[in-house]
Amino acid sequence: MVNDPVGDLLAQIKNASMAGLRVVELPHSRLKFAVAKVLFQEGYVGTVEKFGNEPKFMLRIGIKYQGDSPVITGVKRMSKPGLRSYVNRYTIPMVVGGMGIAILSTPSGIMTGRDAKKKGIGGEILCTIW
Repeated sequence: MVNDPVGDLLAQIKNASMAGLRVVELPHSRLKFAVAKVLFQEGYVGTVEKFGNEPKFMLRIGIKYQGDSPVITGVKRMSKPGLRSYVNRYTIPMVVGGMGIAILSTPSGIMTGRDAKKKGIGGEILCTIW
């Protein structure tokens, strides 16, 4: 049983990219799918798709590379199940001088820190990616 599904998703993507794998498959959840869609929209992963049969859907994520090196070079889980971390619209962090992204869970859904600042909302900071 996984107690931290987002942390598990991030660890599997990071480990697969460091191992040179092209695809990672893991159990589907709406939260994992939303985080993976944000990573896809920002260009950190190649593909995101849901597959399988009704009770047990799976999530297939294509890892993206620039030449031989993976696009994702670092991942940090900010809000953990034992210690939640919330930010308002003024304290959303800038990641690696603007070269990375922060992923937030807001009342308007899962989005990047940049989008949350534009909308003027804060929320739970799930992770930072660079």
